[in-house]
Amino acid sequence: MATLPHNRLIAVPASGPADEPEPGHDEHRNPGTALDLDWVEAVRVNRSAVERRAASLPARRTVKKQWQAAWLLRAITLMDLTTLAGDDTPGNVRRLCAKARQPVRPEILEGLGVSHLPIHTGAVCVYHSLVPTAVEALYGSGIPVAAVSTGFPAGLSPWEQRVEEIHASVEAGAAEIDIVITRAHVLTGNWQALYDEVRAFRQACGPAHLKTILATGELATLRNVHKASLVCMMAGADFIKTSTGKEAENATLPVGLTMVRAIREYRERTGHVVGFKPAGGIKTAKQSLDWMLMMKEELGTDYLRPNLFRFGASSLLNDIERQLEHHLTGRYSAAFRHPMA
Repeated sequence: MATLPHNRLIAVPASGPADEPEPGHDEHRNPGTALDLDWVEAVRVNRSAVERRAASLPARRTVKKQWQAAWLLRAITLMDLTTLAGDDTPGNVRRLCAKARQPVRPEILEGLGVSHLPIHTGAVCVYHSLVPTAVEALYGSGIPVAAVSTGFPAGLSPWEQRVEEIHASVEAGAAEIDIVITRAHVLTGNWQALYDEVRAFRQACGPAHLKTILATGELATLRNVHKASLVCMMAGADFIKTSTGKEAENATLPVGLTMVRAIREYRERTGHVVGFKPAGGIKTAKQSLDWMLMMKEELGTDYLRPNLFRFGASSLLNDIERQLEHHLTGRYSAAFRHPMA
């Protein structure tokens, strides 16, 4: 039996007692600050240096054997298990929620010696219409429901409709709201409009945590990505997120590095902590390790927890489960053995 080492990266806290705050409703949030345009306009990004640093991360840092298995178990707890397809049904979402509750087959966890750990995904992310289904399916699990909102993925619905969509998702039980920004505000340098927009979305969220999707593949430059990250954090975003998963280019390590350095800069200047969520295109266990290593090196081990770091993922879970089974048995299982993720 391949038992994992005692590694603090896999120490997943159990769900708390009934009198603790609901998932996503804790007091440790980013209150935001006044918009500081001098700070925003002073941003400079050296693209070639960022790309060299991003390329060096997977080349210089890796984990193997039982330590890799431990990190992959941690990666599962950092996932927003997601379904955002046009053919989603209540049955599809219930299946996804069952997978979120039990993301790895019990015999694999038992073989790894970690069956006593309450391993589940960080959240389940769905469209607004399926929030009630997901909330019901996850009742009592401690897993929050995240809803994409504000005219996802383009963010071009009428203003009142976008705000009302947030209210409706929160009332339906969503503990986290993933909003999309108006990309035109970034591309035209209208930082006041972007700040006001995100600030209004934050107010509409009430107790629910706000994740702002920048759609970085549509922002043209890394400098724009850094500026947009700062403005969204100043406006009170609890997380900044790379992509909707619908753009031609989604999460990449250079973009991620730019965003986490903006998070570090914001924390150093204000003392406020903001989370990070890469989404779109992260499909393999190896990719998840690369992102986790970047977070550890740039922001520290404390960021390898679901309150500060999430993957937007669906097929990623299948590959992680296959890698864990390979670690245990020395063989890769056939794809048909793995249920929907």
